[in-house]
Amino acid sequence: MRMKICFCVEGNSQNEAGKALLDRAVRHLYEEGVEAFVLPPEEARPEDHPECLYLADDPQIAGRLRERQGKVVGFLHDKNRQEAFPGLSFVFDDVDEVDADSYRKAWERLSGIPWTILHTDRITVRETTLSDIDDFYRIYRDPSMTEYQEGLFDDPEDEKRYMEDYIRRIYGMFGFGVWTLVNTAENRIIGRAGFSIRRGFDDIELGFMIARPDQGKGYAYEACEAIMRYGQQVLLLPRVQALVKEGNQASVHLCEKLGFERLEEVRIEEDIYGGAYPGEGRVSLSPVRYGNYIRFVKSFTGGH
Repeated sequence: MRMKICFCVEGNSQNEAGKALLDRAVRHLYEEGVEAFVLPPEEARPEDHPECLYLADDPQIAGRLRERQGKVVGFLHDKNRQEAFPGLSFVFDDVDEVDADSYRKAWERLSGIPWTILHTDRITVRETTLSDIDDFYRIYRDPSMTEYQEGLFDDPEDEKRYMEDYIRRIYGMFGFGVWTLVNTAENRIIGRAGFSIRRGFDDIELGFMIARPDQGKGYAYEACEAIMRYGQQVLLLPRVQALVKEGNQASVHLCEKLGFERLEEVRIEEDIYGGAYPGEGRVSLSPVRYGNYIRFVKSFTGGH
């Protein structure tokens, strides 16, 4: 489905400056290959046009479009800069300068479509979906996968509920997380890698996991090197840490190859949720468990 952009504004509310702003925004999007147009709210049919991302400069118009199943974001200009847009996940400013990819990411998020983060020569890095979970259980059936890292929940339904929350709260709030790694040529899931926030630490953490049959082929380095570059250039992270469990020499070697500096040994909490995902009145009663880890850090220097 090809995304279209619709600026949904009251015609009589637009002064000359506002019309000029929208003209520039529409022209800018057409130059990037995206169809864009301005439409009076009464002519919008969001229930019939899932391909459209609607931009509204009035909270009431935005609310009516959302009630009709519209994918809606707000936009600001000189006449509405003090407006609040309750219920909207995205509000854009300087719409004549916003690139098409930013709009596309908003449309994908509102459509429930996972973001493609990046491509390497062999790997597609994308957001995880619920349909990936069966592949994760296949990967984790190999006992070696949990020798140095936590596994999945015992009940796949717990894992799905956890992932639903993760997609909404982590991807939706931060725009990053741990992502799925796909062998592009074979369209086959080979692992996971990405960034996470570890309780008790200030630095964003790099994590990675490659399925046992795909280890030893350079996939971990290929994915992590690209993800680290994404962290520096797109997320503008000042530095990243990695926590490697004692004895995991393969991960130690990978961190050193990626340019991490070994700092210290730390004890961190493991298996926080236990065997079941809490929620809906359920509480985790698992005993607190700690493990010994080596903390690596890589700082980014120079320009972005």
